[in-house]
Amino acid sequence: MPSDPSARFGADRYGADVLADYKRRPAPVALPEVEAEFDLVVEEVASDFCGSVVSVDGRLVELEDRRGKRRTFPLGAGYLFEGTPVKLVAPKSAAAKAAAAGKLVRTASGSIAGPEQPARVARASRIYVEGRHDAELVEKIWGDDLRGEGVVVEYLEGVDDLDAVVREFAPSRERRIGVLVDHLVAGSKESRIAEAVARGPYGAHVLVVGHPFVDIWQSVTPKALGIRAWPTVPRTMEWKHGICEAFGWPHADQADIARAWKRILSRANSYTDLEPVLLGRVEQLIDFVTEPV
Repeated sequence: MPSDPSARFGADRYGADVLADYKRRPAPVALPEVEAEFDLVVEEVASDFCGSVVSVDGRLVELEDRRGKRRTFPLGAGYLFEGTPVKLVAPKSAAAKAAAAGKLVRTASGSIAGPEQPARVARASRIYVEGRHDAELVEKIWGDDLRGEGVVVEYLEGVDDLDAVVREFAPSRERRIGVLVDHLVAGSKESRIAEAVARGPYGAHVLVVGHPFVDIWQSVTPKALGIRAWPTVPRTMEWKHGICEAFGWPHADQADIARAWKRILSRANSYTDLEPVLLGRVEQLIDFVTEPV
């Protein structure tokens, strides 16, 4: 019997380094981060619990499944989003944080604010407003809503030009026009122009609405301004000058009028500071130009 073990078993089984071909495991790949925004649907891997985000409190996230059962888990790794492993993190935007905390964030117009998104490509449809002050007020109160819908607001220098603007724009079902007009009351010049546009070749694709106020200034509630009622201005006096005079504000030139408007606009911070009749008309225009084709 051979005394040499290698002769008995062939090649020396212990002669080679068994770790020679060992390779270190690759460094773990960083998981993509997903913000735990309200209503986001994820699956917690360890428990197979699948549900939508109900709230985030500190480092914990609460999920609710389709049967209404709720469970709380720590934020971090260990989740699947659309079948892909992810790291769940707390939301960063103010609106998303509030929503994840179970709170509703509203825009100045009273709409529920959605999560922050990239700017949307502008729609072909447009909203025209009569007057620069009107445009500034619409932007301040409805700006977030309009940007979210991709609606551009155009400044209409005067309602007298409305027919020409409509004909040049040539609206259609896919390219609608909404128009907000001051002092749109029965028998007024504004109402006659609006009726003529409605009867014209593009009438089906144009919506002209208005408010009964002499000027958009009056759409800001007296309460917001800290007064009992808007002053009555004699017909012999230019209305804005009369308002400034009643308030004791300078009104010698256009710069004074502009400053007066800025003072009024500063008091209009949300839909609650505006008269309901204006709110309804602007919402009507937004619905008209965003209606699905």
